[in-house]
Amino acid sequence: MPDATFSVICLKLYQMSQTEVVRNSEAYLRYIDDTPDAIFVLHEKLERRFPVHQHTKGQLTYVDGGIAYVHVQGKILVIPARHYIWIPPGLLHFLTVRSSATAIRTVYFPLDTEEPFYRQMGIYPVDSLLLEMLLFTERFEWEVRNEDKYYPFLKALFNILPEISNNHLHTVLPVTRNERLVPILKYMEAHVAEEISLKRISKEFSLSERTLSRIFQAELSISFLQYLKQLRMVKAVELMLQTELTLSEIAYRTGYQSIAAFSNTFYQLTNTRPSQFAQAIR
Repeated sequence: MPDATFSVICLKLYQMSQTEVVRNSEAYLRYIDDTPDAIFVLHEKLERRFPVHQHTKGQLTYVDGGIAYVHVQGKILVIPARHYIWIPPGLLHFLTVRSSATAIRTVYFPLDTEEPFYRQMGIYPVDSLLLEMLLFTERFEWEVRNEDKYYPFLKALFNILPEISNNHLHTVLPVTRNERLVPILKYMEAHVAEEISLKRISKEFSLSERTLSRIFQAELSISFLQYLKQLRMVKAVELMLQTELTLSEIAYRTGYQSIAAFSNTFYQLTNTRPSQFAQAIR
């Protein structure tokens, strides 16, 4: 876990009120939480630099190009381009990216509603309406108070999220520090294009199939087969974004022998056909 005394980072001047520059990430995060009625908008690459942290506000992070990874509660959530993640208040997390070309945009909202949507974490596609609204936020940055002219616009963006965010994307991989399971997960990732079975992995690591199944359930709270499906889907999404491979090629590189089997599994986990998904993010 990253050190709580994260190194000092430089932040740009707070232009709207000429407030003195906040130099330390902890002070920066504290300022957001200590200004309860304001909405904060960031276009810089700051959220990815923070250590493990949480907010009293709700957080919307939009990914524009590439992939972002949010680490939370023993899981890695994969947020592809043209999607956003909603992170509710009080949830410890940190964000990483693997390419400097990945652009993220973050808005912190005060919560003044009991709507259940805002209390649950989720990854959702960004439709044309929400995209235009997010692009409009380029007009302002940092703090927007309720007396500012753009505050009603941001509140409208906040209010429509439950109505337009129906298709939750399940690109999630559980993680663990279990000494027996870590090398197994690394092996599965390295051989994801091959035929992988409980029998093969058990033999490779000198475990009984029953023992291996129990380890997965105990440590990751999902079955071996479900983990394998999720691993392959995450890899498929990464290949869609990072390569020009056809869907047939991606299917074979993620361990499927037919495009039909790949498409059906992808649909089960995302409620979207891979052809539609690829078209939306490429």
